[in-house]
Amino acid sequence: MTLTVGIISAGAMGSALGARLNSKGLRVLTSLEGRSSASRSRAKSAGMVEASDDQIREEASVIFSIVPPAQAIIVAQRFCTSFSNSSTTKLYVDCNAISVSKAIEIEQLFSNGGVCFADGGIIGQPPKKDEEGPRIYISGNISSEASDWLKLIKQSGVDIRFLDGPVGASSALKLSYAGITKGITALGACMILAADRAGSGRSLREELIASQPQIMTRLSKTLPEMYSKAYRWVDEMESISDFIGDTFPEKHIFIGAAALFERIANDFSGNGDECATMDSFLKQPDANA
Repeated sequence: MTLTVGIISAGAMGSALGARLNSKGLRVLTSLEGRSSASRSRAKSAGMVEASDDQIREEASVIFSIVPPAQAIIVAQRFCTSFSNSSTTKLYVDCNAISVSKAIEIEQLFSNGGVCFADGGIIGQPPKKDEEGPRIYISGNISSEASDWLKLIKQSGVDIRFLDGPVGASSALKLSYAGITKGITALGACMILAADRAGSGRSLREELIASQPQIMTRLSKTLPEMYSKAYRWVDEMESISDFIGDTFPEKHIFIGAAALFERIANDFSGNGDECATMDSFLKQPDANA
């Protein structure tokens, strides 16, 4: 019997994972209610089948929630109620960049239903046709049947990795990793823009090339890639701040990063002045050329 998987929603990551599973013979459902034409196009190209929430709850054995962090609880609330009347086992995997406390809160939503809950953390980029794709880390107390479904999904080309830890372990790993990688991007953007405002942008670039070429190489790739994604990173930085906790003042590093990404997102959709400044920094000719 073909395994049916629900993926909410058909964004860049969700549709790419849907395409991978569809190519291996799995049936993939997604909800497109209220979604943009771009999402509909991605879902169609990926071979995903449009379905209502009720159909997904009824027909899918595994549901992956892959949405912006602020939508994670909303989506979980959409699906948890009807599961309480389900006579068959289901698996709901929250793969969003949310804090450990929110992962536990979502787990509680499913505590009275006939459903297993797994905490998921995605690390990596959406899979392309000839690439391995991201890792999906899974933690929590899941049934043997649910584990078998995830193993089948792994055999279908999605890199599922099981963590020996409770709900929250995968979210903690995801946020820790993102705090380092996207934090470096935020730090680079912040200091490049500050240096430009002070008139020392060219000198900073020359010093980085001379003494920290690996940093310059990384920023040359990650900064341009960040502009169009900055709006999605705002909630993620806030989740990292929540994850660190109020006891530790360093949480404010990521509150600042969230504000920076929000400003860059607005700039990218607006006049683009700050994005142009960073592009100019990265592309300006060497002084000795």
